[in-house]
Amino acid sequence: MWWLPFAAVGLDLISEAALGGREPVSFLLTGVPPLVAATRGPRGTAVSVVVCLGLQMLMAWRRPGHFDEQHHVALYVATFLIGVVSVLLSVQRERAQRHLIRANSVAEALQRTLLRPVPPRIGHVRAAAYYTAGEGGTLVGGDLYDVCETPFGVRAIIGDVRGKGLDAVQAVAAVLGGFRVSAHEWKDLPLLADRLELSIDRNVTRRTVGDPELFVTALILELDQDTVRIMDRGHPPPIAVGPHGARILATAPALPLGLKELSPVPGLTTLHRLQPGEVLVLYTDGISEARNSDGDFYPVLERLTEHFRGTQGTDPKAVVAFLETDTRNWSATSEGDDQAVLAMALI
Repeated sequence: MWWLPFAAVGLDLISEAALGGREPVSFLLTGVPPLVAATRGPRGTAVSVVVCLGLQMLMAWRRPGHFDEQHHVALYVATFLIGVVSVLLSVQRERAQRHLIRANSVAEALQRTLLRPVPPRIGHVRAAAYYTAGEGGTLVGGDLYDVCETPFGVRAIIGDVRGKGLDAVQAVAAVLGGFRVSAHEWKDLPLLADRLELSIDRNVTRRTVGDPELFVTALILELDQDTVRIMDRGHPPPIAVGPHGARILATAPALPLGLKELSPVPGLTTLHRLQPGEVLVLYTDGISEARNSDGDFYPVLERLTEHFRGTQGTDPKAVVAFLETDTRNWSATSEGDDQAVLAMALI
């Protein structure tokens, strides 16, 4: 919109020339300072006030007897007052802009701390990830993922916190912090899941000021050799994508993290063998529950099968890029739930 003030001044000068000074058109210049304040700083806005006042006086001077006429003097005063307010608005706009930049910088730093960029190779695994927050204008939401190399193999987690806002971010921090420590210390995945339960219980204030029904659906995986062990805590099961298409890896779902008091029975670990060339795809329900204009959910398995069947040497980056683009094209709205995708393949 930076060109609007120049367009307004140009229109006024053209009108003045076309009418030969027979009609007072300089009143149009009164609206120029607010337009400048929308895109320029206080100094530029103040300059526009001086320019507009000068043009108004010049146009009035060209008409004999009009320079000090009452309604022209009132126009000068109105332009000056509107100019002063415009300068103050410009100061406030720049102050708010600096605050927004700082807030976005903090949010970006928080996101990079919580959801660290996934390296293209971790041990014997190639990996790629994608994340976007569902609420417009935010960088951090309630989805989480991480991959790390441990003495027990490469381990990964993907999860989805019930709810949004600060409570969700607090839960994300608790789960990822617990995973990054405990994944290196506990051999069995059920024990690792118990440590994540403990991390939520100790670090999330859901029973006092937060959400009393907060929980986290999650998949915890361990990749070793050509096998993958899966602990499912109420999350959508993973999908293996290869030249034959896509297939769901069956799991034994247990209650989500944070609900252990409802059932003390530990979850079961399932074991699957990955076929050569397969990519393991983990995703949150922001992907599978994306709706098109007809209200249909995004068919993850069918779309992956259709796109990658017959493809040799499928790469995790290609799978992540496809899901990111395809779900965006499928969705009827630009905003919805958080979306996270984590793809991994054995080397």
